[in-house]
Amino acid sequence: MAVPKRKMSRSNTRHRRSQWKATLANTVVCVNPACRQKHLQHTACPACGQYGPKADRRQVLDA
Repeated sequence: MAVPKRKMSRSNTRHRRSQWKATLANTVVCVNPACRQKHLQHTACPACGQYGPKADRRQVLDA
């Protein structure tokens, strides 16, 4: 197993860790013309329940 030969400075450690940025999740606009809210990709819209561009794929979200 590899072992570091020297202690890594705080500056180098923090500079390396600063690249661990989290990315925002991609959102899309709902295809329902009456809704048009943003939601996560590949999920049903939480506002209207529509999943895709075809109206027959409308889902019921009431539980």
